[in-house]
Amino acid sequence: MNEQTIKELHALISLMDEPGTDNYRSIRQKITDYGKEAIPLLEDAWMHAGSHGDINRIEDLIDEIRFNDTYFSLENWAQFNNHDLIDAFFILTKIQYPDLDEEKYRQKLDRLKTDIWLEINENLTALEKVKVLNHIFYEIYKFRGQFPQNTRIGDFCLNNLLDNKKGSAIALGILYISMAHKLNIPVFGVDLQQHFVLAYMEDNQKIKAPEDYEEREVLFYIAVVNKGSAFTKTEIEHYLRQAHLQTKPSYFLPSSNLRIAERLINEMISAYRHDNHEDKAESLIKLLEALN
Repeated sequence: MNEQTIKELHALISLMDEPGTDNYRSIRQKITDYGKEAIPLLEDAWMHAGSHGDINRIEDLIDEIRFNDTYFSLENWAQFNNHDLIDAFFILTKIQYPDLDEEKYRQKLDRLKTDIWLEINENLTALEKVKVLNHIFYEIYKFRGQFPQNTRIGDFCLNNLLDNKKGSAIALGILYISMAHKLNIPVFGVDLQQHFVLAYMEDNQKIKAPEDYEEREVLFYIAVVNKGSAFTKTEIEHYLRQAHLQTKPSYFLPSSNLRIAERLINEMISAYRHDNHEDKAESLIKLLEALN
C-alpha cells in the first residue's frame, strides 16, 4: 500500500468506535473494500483498542475480510484452476491458519515430489509405481492417515500434514493425488461414503479429467489410510454390503476435483462442530457456494 492509502485506512479505522449504526456500517464497508491489505492495520488497532466493544468490532471485521478473501479465492479456483487440488488445499488450510507461510510449504511439496521422481521411471508397471509412492510416503516420510473417528480440525490442514506427517484420509489422499499427477501418474480420488480412497486408472494414455474416465479403466484402488495398499472393486462391494449402503456408480469412479474440495469442506465442518466451533462451521457452509 502507498502512504496515502495507509493514511486513509488509519483514518477509517480510528472511526470504528462510531456509535451510530448507519455510520458504522458505512465505515465498515469502506474498510472491507480494501481487502486483506487492511488486516495488518486492523490487527495493530486491535492491540491498542480501548474497549471491549471496539475489540469485538475489529475482530468481526477481520473475520469478514478473511472470509471474503477465502470465498473469492475458492470461487476463482473452482472456475479457472480446479485441475490442481493442492491450490484448494492451501486456500482451505488458511481458514484455520490465516498467516500460513505458503512458500515454505510449497518448498516442502517440491522436495517430496523430487524424492518420488528420483525413484520413478516410465518402465515401471502401475503396481510398481504405487509401490514407489508408498515407499516414499509411508516408509521415508512416515505419513500416516487418521481414521474418521480420530480426526480433529488440524488433521484437515496441509501444514500439519507436512509438519507432523499425520492427517485425515482426504488430506493424505489429496497430497497423494497431487504428487502422482505432478509425475503423470493417473491416480484420482473416489468419493466413497465414510471412506476416501483412490483409484489408479489405465496409464497407457494421456491423463484425462476425472469425470471423463469409465469404470472399466480402473486398474485397482488404493487405501491411503492403510499405507497405500491396493484392493479391488470386490472389496468396495463387500464394504457397502457390510455397511448396508446402497451401491452408487460414484463409489467406483474417479471424482471431480470440485467434489473432492466439497467433501474436504464438509469434513472440516464436522470437525469444527465436534470441537464446538459452530461459528467456523457456519462460515464453511457459506463457503460451499463458492464451488457452484
